[in-house]
Amino acid sequence: MAEELQGKGVARGAEASIRAVEWLGWSAYLKDREAKTYRPKSLDERLRKERTRTEVRLLVEARKLGIRTPIIYDLDLAKHRIILEALPGPTLKELLDADAKEAAALEVPIRSFGATLGRLHAGGISHGDLTSSNVMFPDGPSGAPAFIDLSMGSRSPGVEELAIDLHLVEEDFRSLHAKGDELLAWFYEGYAAGNPTGAAAVRTRAKEIRGRVRYA
Repeated sequence: MAEELQGKGVARGAEASIRAVEWLGWSAYLKDREAKTYRPKSLDERLRKERTRTEVRLLVEARKLGIRTPIIYDLDLAKHRIILEALPGPTLKELLDADAKEAAALEVPIRSFGATLGRLHAGGISHGDLTSSNVMFPDGPSGAPAFIDLSMGSRSPGVEELAIDLHLVEEDFRSLHAKGDELLAWFYEGYAAGNPTGAAAVRTRAKEIRGRVRYA
């Protein structure tokens, strides 16, 4: 069972800790949503269970759309734990950091990222926490991206939720790269290809969100 596995700590976020483990001979990650004592116990239990269930469901449904996500090896909903495939390769953030001043080498992965997010949105799923650390390239920069951590995502989201994904991408690119606007142009060309019927409306709402944030 997941609770019997021991492993090396990989990351600790606001919501969960992740450990590298071995699962039936496979390299894996154990994601554990730990109790938050500052929340009422009943609310904490409900949130942890809902987010664990949402993450598993959306990871599986994204794969049905042909989008790569970590394989779910095991789920212990009572313990709020998931054992996930340990995907290899760099994150999008690592690619951005490696070419922080130049953009040419990033065109292929950025276009691919945009197209993949477009397909996710066209398939009726929002990511909800779309930072560059939650996008991986298991086959390297020339390969298809994979999405991780969809626990804050939604099935059948409204245009506002989809636009928040785009807003997060815009903020990430502009804060992490000297040529963020050039990267965004490639990203949006890919996004339009992946979500041809919905891209315009989502981009319009993302612009509105950017305006609200700027003048808040």
